[in-house]
Amino acid sequence: MDMMEKLTLLANSAKYDAACTSSGVDRQAAPGSIGNATACGICHSFAGDGRCVSLLKVLMTNSCIYNCQYCVNRRTNDTPRATFAPRELADLTMQFYRRNYIEGLFLSSGVLRNPDYTVERMTETLRILREEYRFSGYIHAKAIPGADPLLLSRMGLLCDRMSVNIELPSQKSLQLLAPDKSKVSIVKPMGFISGRIQENRQEIVRYRHAPAFAPAGQSTQMIIGATPDTDYQIMSLTEALYKKYSLKRVFYSAYMPVSTNPLLPAAGTPPPLLREHRLYQADWLLRFYGFSASELLDPAHPHLNPLVDPKCNWALNHMELFPVEVNTAPKELLLRVPGIGVRSCQRILTARRQGSLDYAGLKRLGVVLKRAQYFILCKGKLKEGLKVTEDAVLRSMVSERCQAAMYAGDQGDLYGRMLAGLPAAPEQLSLFAPPPVTREDVTKCRTGQM
Repeated sequence: MDMMEKLTLLANSAKYDAACTSSGVDRQAAPGSIGNATACGICHSFAGDGRCVSLLKVLMTNSCIYNCQYCVNRRTNDTPRATFAPRELADLTMQFYRRNYIEGLFLSSGVLRNPDYTVERMTETLRILREEYRFSGYIHAKAIPGADPLLLSRMGLLCDRMSVNIELPSQKSLQLLAPDKSKVSIVKPMGFISGRIQENRQEIVRYRHAPAFAPAGQSTQMIIGATPDTDYQIMSLTEALYKKYSLKRVFYSAYMPVSTNPLLPAAGTPPPLLREHRLYQADWLLRFYGFSASELLDPAHPHLNPLVDPKCNWALNHMELFPVEVNTAPKELLLRVPGIGVRSCQRILTARRQGSLDYAGLKRLGVVLKRAQYFILCKGKLKEGLKVTEDAVLRSMVSERCQAAMYAGDQGDLYGRMLAGLPAAPEQLSLFAPPPVTREDVTKCRTGQM
C-alpha cells in the first residue's frame, strides 16, 4: 500500500474522533525551528486575523486488538488495514505543513499489539517532529488507556494537548459494547495526566525553562445515542470530570451507525444531532454560567428539552425569580437571563457603574432583547408595549431553532408544525433516542411544568 492509499484510509478512519476547537496555546517558533501555535483556533476554525487554521487528523493505525461494537475499526470488522511507520507520518506531516495544507497534527490510533507498543510508536512520531524537524506547531495526541505512565509522561512533553476518550457514559454500557475496556482503565490515565499537569505548573514557576507538559490541557469525548444512557447521566458525568480532572473540554459525538448489531441503533437511523447540540449548550452552562447538572436535569426529567435550549428551559421553570432589574441584579443572576451572555453580562456590569441602563442601551451592549425582554426590568419597568403571555414567551424561545431543521433533521419540521398548531405526523423514533415530543409537552412548556 503506497503512502496516499494509507493516508486516505487512515484519515477516513479518524473522522469519528472529535478534534479540539481551539489549541489553547500561543507559541512562536524559536530560532532554527519551524511553525508556531496560535490559541485562537484549530480544525477549520478561524484565527483572529481571519485565517482558516486546520489540522491533519489521522490514525497511526486502524488495526485494533479491541472489539468495541460501536467502532468502525473493531477487530472483527472486515475492513482494509494500514499502519504508518513513525517516520512516514512525521515526514508526511512536514510535507503538508510546508505546502501550507495544515498548521498542526491531530494523532489518534487503534491499539496495535498492546497499549504500550502503540503509545511508543505515537511518541516516536512526535519525537521526530519536535527534535529532528524542530516543529513548533500544534499537536494533539490521544492517549491509550492501559499504557505505562512513563510513556504517557514522555508523550505529554512532546504534544500540546492530550485526551483520553471515555467513549460511553456508564460502566454498564462499556461492559455491553466494549468488554475489553473499563471505566477504571479510562479514568486512571486521566488522573495521571491531570496530576502531571498540576505538577508541571509548579515546576515552571520554580524553574522558568522547565519543559511544559500538555500546556493546552486535556479533553475527552463521549459517544451519544449508541446506548440508552440519559442526558442526566451524561451531564452528571461531565460535571464530575470537569471538577475532578480539570478538563478543558468534553466533546459529544452523535453516534452514526457503522455496524449491524442488535445492541445498537439500526443502520439508517439518523444521528441524534439535535441532542448533541443541546448537550453542548448544557456543557457551556456548566463551564461559563455557574449552573450545575442537577439544576438542568434530574431523575424525573432525565432528558434535555428539544424545543428550547437548556438555559431557556431553566428560566421557564423558575419564573418566580424573574423579572430581574438589570441595574441592580448580581452577576450570578444576570448570567441566568436568556439572551444575556458572558460578554454582554460583563458589559452591563461595567456600563451600569456610569449610569442607569435602558432597553436601547442593552441592545447596544449585545443583549438579545427578543429573549431577554420577558425576564428583565429597566428602571423598574418592562419594555414599553410588551405583552407578556406564556405563548409569546415560548415562541420567542424556540422560533430560531424550530425554523431551521439543521440540528434535528425531520424532527425540526415536526416541532415547527406542532408550534404552528398543525397536525404532527406520527414519528417512529429509535429506542435509544429521547422520548418523542408530543403536543402535551408543548402545553407543559407553555405553562412552566416542563
